[in-house]
Amino acid sequence: MMEKKIIPVVGMACAACAANIEKKLSSLKGIKSAAINLPGRTALVEYEPAEISLEEMKKAINGIGYDLLIDNGNSVEAIERRELMLLKRKVMLSWFFALLCMSLSMGWLSVGSKNVTNQLSLLVALANFMCCGREFFTRSWLQLRHASANMDTLVALSTGIAFLFSTFNTFWGEAVWGARGIEWHTYFDASIMIITFVLTGRLLEERAKNETASSIRQLMGLTPKTARLIDGEQLHDVPISTISIGDILEVRAGEKVPVDGEVMLAESFMTTDGAYIDESMITGEPTPALKQKGAQVLAGTVVSQGKLQLKARQIGENTALAQIIKMVQQAQSSKAPVQRTVDRVARIFVPTVAGIALLTFLAWWLLGGSAALPQAILSAVAVLVIACPCAMGLATPTALMVAIGKAAQMNVLIKDAAALESMKTIDAMVIDKTGTLTIPNQNIDFTKADNLPLEEREKLKPHAKEAMEELKKLGVKVYMLSGDKEEATRYWAEAAGIEHYRSKVMPQDKEDMVRRLQAEGHKVAMVGDGINDTQALALADVGIAMGRGTDVAMDAAQATLMGDDLRRIPQALMLSRKTTSMITQNLFWAFIYNIVCIPLAAGVLHIFGVHFQITPMWAGALMAFSSVSVVLNSLRLRFIFNV
Repeated sequence: MMEKKIIPVVGMACAACAANIEKKLSSLKGIKSAAINLPGRTALVEYEPAEISLEEMKKAINGIGYDLLIDNGNSVEAIERRELMLLKRKVMLSWFFALLCMSLSMGWLSVGSKNVTNQLSLLVALANFMCCGREFFTRSWLQLRHASANMDTLVALSTGIAFLFSTFNTFWGEAVWGARGIEWHTYFDASIMIITFVLTGRLLEERAKNETASSIRQLMGLTPKTARLIDGEQLHDVPISTISIGDILEVRAGEKVPVDGEVMLAESFMTTDGAYIDESMITGEPTPALKQKGAQVLAGTVVSQGKLQLKARQIGENTALAQIIKMVQQAQSSKAPVQRTVDRVARIFVPTVAGIALLTFLAWWLLGGSAALPQAILSAVAVLVIACPCAMGLATPTALMVAIGKAAQMNVLIKDAAALESMKTIDAMVIDKTGTLTIPNQNIDFTKADNLPLEEREKLKPHAKEAMEELKKLGVKVYMLSGDKEEATRYWAEAAGIEHYRSKVMPQDKEDMVRRLQAEGHKVAMVGDGINDTQALALADVGIAMGRGTDVAMDAAQATLMGDDLRRIPQALMLSRKTTSMITQNLFWAFIYNIVCIPLAAGVLHIFGVHFQITPMWAGALMAFSSVSVVLNSLRLRFIFNV
């Protein structure tokens, strides 16, 4: 039986890294599909456990220079913190080496002759390679063994060439170049600064990418670490991991419910037969709900008044909150259709850049005059450094991660990136009435319901009319369908401000309406909550199920609305449109960056008599800036709606 699992990945630095890991995983027997999320640093793998184990996947990925973390979540977090701390130390140490080497090369630190200065610079550069840049070389070697390449390859090539050429000049420069009247230099400071800028950019990226995962951390933070276990007459605070199904727990005012459970006893100062639970973090409902004996409570909700005792029914990964977290993580790890194109580009990008660098070297060497070789080497190095595929690789997934996390904060759970991308095209919406647009009033005698005024039978959900108005502003036509009588259907359609409606419809009629609208060229969303909506939900371009509806409806839908605030639907559509716009911006600037900067680094302006060229040091700085700017641009999605 196929399983789907999200596995943290260590060691990725660019889109080529992600493409190489995905290619390797996909080639393994027993793996049906693999999708790598670069900013999330995860692999979403669908595999057959009987054919391949997690340990075998880990071994295969270790072979190409990366690692899969198959331990529990706490170990993953600890490893990531350690990796970030190690990166910070490398950055600080590399800056020290860079400033020291620059002081030597610029003459700020006088140590004697030019020969002594160069030899000391060589030692500083070598120390920087060993202490700060070693991983670039080890990983590029592992990639080379498997006929692959990534950003590490570009960094290793550029810094290695600069270092070797400078080492040659240190010992033989005067004899080879000076004897011919050619001025020569060493470029140890450039090799160090390239590594320094790359590491600095990576550190800034990691900090920014951590912000893209903030929604997941907030959801995870809803689950308490401990629970109060009732053992006879005794109460014990125990780790949440030790709770078993059937255990009796006590939760007091201000505390979070640790597991999904059934209320056995509830009391508060307002009532001796119930306690009030704040479920807003799960359902979005602002008013605390009264929970009495026999009621169901969910992990992560908060006792706002009173205290309760509950019997654990679902624990660990089986709680509703854990399922929500898993759904959001899988959605963030999925890929939008546009990302597939970017991945194909990334696979050929590094070899293409290496070819451009070689052509740059040959052109300068053959046409560059007396100082042809030094100029050829520096130009090739600058091309290798500046053409980093990081910005391209981060353009789409960072925007998707932020957007899907933002949607979760809005209590809209989106199944995958394709659904989020599809939402941008929606221009027609079919919406069910009862349970979706309206809520039947409780505690009424339904045998006498036909004799009651309509407003006393089914009330309109809060903000429903406002939501319909927002949909109109977005250019979305709303069609309300109901199995109710004509009079009731017309009344609630008018109350909600919906112009198009139909009464006395059957499940097949809803599917037919979706199909008819699609045939007319519309992109259709279906919003429903019951089994009778399942056919239409599955057929629609985007199906949106109500979180309080049936499991069948939610399985058929691409998105689930938790709670009753229908305003979240137009907000989700707007979020989709802004996310698509953000991805377009990111990809545009990522490609423009390379289109403009690679020729400038190669020195094409010299052809037109303009003596300007991007040096290797500035290439490193610009490369780091391009990656960070893409992530920061995506983070702007977090501030679209105040929720």
